Amino acid sequence: MPDRLSTERTFVSFFANYLNIALIVIAIVSGALLAWPTIMRRGHGLSAADATQLINRRNAVVVDLRSAEQFGQGHLPQARHYAFEDLSSKAAQIAKNKSAPLLLVCQSGQRSRKAEQVLTDAGYTEVYSLQGGLDAWQTAGMPVVK
Repeated sequence: MPDRLSTERTFVSFFANYLNIALIVIAIVSGALLAWPTIMRRGHGLSAADATQLINRRNAVVVDLRSAEQFGQGHLPQARHYAFEDLSSKAAQIAKNKSAPLLLVCQSGQRSRKAEQVLTDAGYTEVYSLQGGLDAWQTAGMPVVK
């Protein structure tokens, strides 16, 4: 059985070798880069495929946050229109059951992420935003209603 002094010397010599330090740094940096997208994904952003499952399986309420003109040009099936600017004043009208899942949609995904906090503060427990907004929805070949 090695004594404590030899164990400490082995430990110190391991970290004294610059190649070992470089490998440790590379492992830490690559791990951080792999985790970065997950860490930076704020809120509950969903892909178009995940959003479709939420709508079909859990009857999510789809809330379109774009202008009335944009909404008229095309929107997700069964979407309800609430302009982003009016959201805080009309938050109570969106769904009767505040535990019902909400899917927020805007053109690019920026406004819906901001609106998540407004609706969470209003008491809704499951609020999701469509990653990439309607642009990503259409790119994925999902249906749009006019």
